[in-house]
Amino acid sequence: MVTSREASKCLANVLLLEPKTRQIFVDLGYPVKAAERLKNIVRHSKQYSKSSRKDPPSAADTQSLSETLKLLFNLSQYYPQHVPTLAKSTPLILKILCRAPLSSPVLQPPVTYLINALLNLSVDDDRTKDFSQSPYFPKSDQYCNIDRFISILDNAVLNYQEEQLESLATPLVTLLRKVFESAPTNMKPHIQAALLPSNAERSQPLGRGDTLASRLLRLSNSAVAPSLRESISSLLFELSDKDATSFVRNVGYGFAAGFLMTHDLNVPKNPVEGYSTGESEDPGEKVTNVDGKEINPVTGQIREMEPQDTGEVMTEEEKEREAERLFVLFERLVQI
Repeated sequence: MVTSREASKCLANVLLLEPKTRQIFVDLGYPVKAAERLKNIVRHSKQYSKSSRKDPPSAADTQSLSETLKLLFNLSQYYPQHVPTLAKSTPLILKILCRAPLSSPVLQPPVTYLINALLNLSVDDDRTKDFSQSPYFPKSDQYCNIDRFISILDNAVLNYQEEQLESLATPLVTLLRKVFESAPTNMKPHIQAALLPSNAERSQPLGRGDTLASRLLRLSNSAVAPSLRESISSLLFELSDKDATSFVRNVGYGFAAGFLMTHDLNVPKNPVEGYSTGESEDPGEKVTNVDGKEINPVTGQIREMEPQDTGEVMTEEEKEREAERLFVLFERLVQI
């Protein structure tokens, strides 16, 4: 068993580090044989059955599982034609991920390898057109897998620095995007409620709270985690039904503007103009009205809860002087 585990480890590393060996591997007809060897996942999944929880897997078992998962990821990454065969392991991987005890911080083996292994396996292949048969939304508990993903993400953003999340959390956010896209209609509101800011958070500017949604918003503006920033912004946009108006309404212009501009998406017109209580379909009203209350479209905060400006109103001359001062400062900044 030890020899087999070490062989799998060497094979996974060679395929990852030496591109030319991948074709040799294919020419010798080994992908199918390697896929057969992945039946080891069945053995590992049995160790996470409800009846086996009192006797957790040993360190050697966990290492063996990690190497098998790395091999699975490499095969699916470099030999996509074999993904339908490899995808048969999806229910077992999800079973292990849902039942494996989570450490804190959570993104460490085998959890990271379980997430990576799922990335290239189709979420909505021909077997899963009937959502009741989808391994991601099992009939016994449709919410178990998605709630597990969200719980892992929540733990991760609480316990890692942004620089660490760049490599560790991006695969999980990517997986959440794929799962949401293929989720049945009745599941989507559940995912949106967990990841988008709630109306209760609008008592202050969005992104200021301690909820998972607020932490994701702050990470969507991260200067040190560009891949994670893009993945989170894409996730929030997709949770908003890929609609720019809904996106701005959900997260505020402050967090939405950069993503919309870099992706050449139309920005809702006139969002800061007058508020109306009518049933207008004007996009501007949609981003300034939530549950009958006017909101600041830039910050997402309810207008009546914004701090009141008690200072004196500037005259037109004062406004012009302030504008000139800011222009001069900007020109100096450009010259630096």
